[in-house]
Amino acid sequence: MAKDYVSSVLKSLLLLLQLVLLIHDADSASIVKFLPGFDGPLPFELETAYIGVGEEEEVQLFYYFIESERNPEEDPLLLWLSGGPGCSSISGLLFENGPLTMKLDAYNGSLPSLVSTTYSWTKVSNIIFLDQPVGTGFSYSRTSLHNKPSDSGEAKRIHEFLQNWLGKHQDFTSNPFYAAGDSYSGMIIPALVQEISKGNYQCCNPPINLQGYMLGNPITEHSGVNYRIPYAHGMALISDELYEKAAAHSSGMFLVVWPLHLPDIGQGVVDFSSGCLGHCIWPVGQLGTRLMNQNHISCL
Repeated sequence: MAKDYVSSVLKSLLLLLQLVLLIHDADSASIVKFLPGFDGPLPFELETAYIGVGEEEEVQLFYYFIESERNPEEDPLLLWLSGGPGCSSISGLLFENGPLTMKLDAYNGSLPSLVSTTYSWTKVSNIIFLDQPVGTGFSYSRTSLHNKPSDSGEAKRIHEFLQNWLGKHQDFTSNPFYAAGDSYSGMIIPALVQEISKGNYQCCNPPINLQGYMLGNPITEHSGVNYRIPYAHGMALISDELYEKAAAHSSGMFLVVWPLHLPDIGQGVVDFSSGCLGHCIWPVGQLGTRLMNQNHISCL
């Protein structure tokens, strides 16, 4: 599983290197009609560009924008944030809810093939896939950032991005707006929604037609995931034997490094093949293990 994800990420990076060659001017939007690895013109409209934020637009946030394939004038406008923090939003575009994905079978080391999906959210909504925070994907800063990064600061920055983006895409100001994402974006999106709601009443024009937000597999607090192992055990997703051995080694704190040695792995204390709730117990060196979501391996 980990090997497959790492391989997919490397292919994504290769695709991105090809894609960036199609961007002629970082200060203006480009309509991408062809992508390397996809047979023929794209069956949807893809826009890529930077939006500057900050007093001197020193932060340049990169995005992929795909118009709804149904009715872009009336369909919802959705912002998608990937987690990490630090995962490019192309991971969502290619591996979660976008109109393209990679054809992984028969991959021989050449440029990966792209194929259309049948489940894309762009069939019924306009989606902005945003690379955030600064340093993620193609997003960058023209100057050194002196302030320590924070979730609240990132929410303010994304709010400014949306204001500036809508200023350049005024046809979408009246569309119902939703913020969505997964994983670590669970820390960002609620704060972003609060910023949008506050801005609509206090300062900002055009107002954002906020209708709601969606979170998938979200992190909502840094220490709040320790319950997953007891929950999985209570739902009979892991055996009594595995749970009891894990509890004995961890003293109930399942997300800290356990005093576990390689012989324990062979004795079944650590089950690397377990797929309970999409999670596995993953090795960290020879002295310990920790819980990790398989979907996050590519972000590390």
